[in-house]
Amino acid sequence: MNLDELRNLDFNDIQNWPLRSQLITLGVMAIFILLAGYFVVLGPQRDEIAAAEAREAELKTQYIDQRRQLANLEALQAQLKEIEKSFGSLIRQLPTKAEMASVLAEINQAGVGRGLQFELFRPGQEIRGAELAELPIELRLNGTYNDLATFVSDVARMSRIVTISDISLTPAAGKDGRLTLQATAKTYRTLEPAERAAATASTKEKGK
Repeated sequence: MNLDELRNLDFNDIQNWPLRSQLITLGVMAIFILLAGYFVVLGPQRDEIAAAEAREAELKTQYIDQRRQLANLEALQAQLKEIEKSFGSLIRQLPTKAEMASVLAEINQAGVGRGLQFELFRPGQEIRGAELAELPIELRLNGTYNDLATFVSDVARMSRIVTISDISLTPAAGKDGRLTLQATAKTYRTLEPAERAAATASTKEKGK
């Protein structure tokens, strides 16, 4: 069909058009209908499909993250059990309130047994936490370097947990070859049930 034939066609009398012209026109109309149906009907569905695909990708990412977190959680739970076990072992090494006097006597004896001279042995104010109480002890004692070093080592090896910090060494006045050690020893004890309950109540009160 050329341009002149197209101009001579009467669109109000399609049924009398040549068969070839009718078939071409029907083909064009069919293509137009299909295109219109695609954009009117399938267009929104394509948007829904794209949204569903994006949601699927998001869910897959969340699933992978949750699986990774689950694997980490199992490892963390196992680690927590080990920490609780170690903590329980440490707690059993701590003295009770009634045993604190013997711990202080043991620290003092560690120095006296090495021939050291105490100038100061002063327990401070107890600091209580949720599970433990910490007792700082100010120390000042004289002796030779080797005896002082052995004293520190002896305290570190005590059956009860005792730490020594803030150590300073100075020459002892008027005593040749002897030094003055000044330090803070810290020992710990478990809280009594009533003390633990009071500490828990205080923590809850502060959290309000």
